[in-house]
Amino acid sequence: MTGSTEARTSPVPEGPGEQNGAGRPGSAPGTVREPARPGGDRHQDAVLRLGVRASVPCRACLSGEDLDWLGGRGVSVALDLPTVVTTVPGPPPAPTGDWADQVWDFLRARLAGLPPRPPAVEVRSEAPSASGLSSSTALIVGLFRAYTGACVPAPDTVPVGTLAQWAYEFEFAHFNGGGMDQLAVIEGGALLLEGRPTGLPAVADRAVFPADWAILVLDSASRKDTSDHIRTVRAQLRDGDPALAAYLKEADAASADAWSAIRSGELGALAEAMDRAHITMRDHQRMSTPLLETLRALAHRSTGLKLKLSGAGGGGALVGVCRTADADGIAAALREALREEHPDARVIPTRASAGAVPEARNSRLRHVPDQMNGS
Repeated sequence: MTGSTEARTSPVPEGPGEQNGAGRPGSAPGTVREPARPGGDRHQDAVLRLGVRASVPCRACLSGEDLDWLGGRGVSVALDLPTVVTTVPGPPPAPTGDWADQVWDFLRARLAGLPPRPPAVEVRSEAPSASGLSSSTALIVGLFRAYTGACVPAPDTVPVGTLAQWAYEFEFAHFNGGGMDQLAVIEGGALLLEGRPTGLPAVADRAVFPADWAILVLDSASRKDTSDHIRTVRAQLRDGDPALAAYLKEADAASADAWSAIRSGELGALAEAMDRAHITMRDHQRMSTPLLETLRALAHRSTGLKLKLSGAGGGGALVGVCRTADADGIAAALREALREEHPDARVIPTRASAGAVPEARNSRLRHVPDQMNGS
């Protein structure tokens, strides 16, 4: 797979959009002391650990966009298209106001003793950006993991449930949305989620995505545009829009069928449920675009693959499922079909992935009360 690299000895991608573990000061290899500051800054003895590596998958929503905060069931699967954040040597980067700065400021408000500036990091990502696959969430969770791992001994004080809650609260402040993405990339595998108006959704069930199934991503090369999406949907909810009510009912039913298909190992039934989920997204909520519909029709005509938009739409990626043994052949046929009229579109066969914190699936993350819902 082809990855991209961005080093934050220079900037991390801007927002609005495996951790090695940590040793103790004086005993952990690869640690550096932050340079002393004039005037005896209280952080002058802070120890930053280099080479801390956080690998975070992206995710596909197989059914139930927006239901993580509207209420209802949604189905996610983590994808083996990781974003990797690694702390590297070098002076603390200059402030830019990007995601890295904002995550660091968020952590400094919650963890005592962190220095004013974050360590330098290198970011590599195999996930297409602005595609509806939660690459931004993968970056944000990666920064949380790398930063807490770098600041010995902070990770000991950040349980996985708190990590998920903090990542959710950080993104909620920007986007006012739900918590599917954070749980999906932290836990990995396939999740059935039950939405809540605020706070992380409940994990209703977990499953290992079948090893002989592949996920095929078709990146349309058109960036998703969801700048007004959540505000619009919240207005629909407030006004009792019948189109939203119809979407909620049909998407929830599609999610139930998608989960049943995963649990029973019926690939064809999963494809059908995803197809229904896409149709209700398109017809009731207008999440699709003419280009996405053209690509979807071309894929079905040339390969028989049924594709579903992942994410709230306006562009981005379509996803489909097939047998692993068939994935390369289907991808080659689809690339050939796209070659003349859609040369910028990318076909990416991948598989389900473990999460950023694999042990989270065994910890059964509990709902952590948050300040937004007062629960």
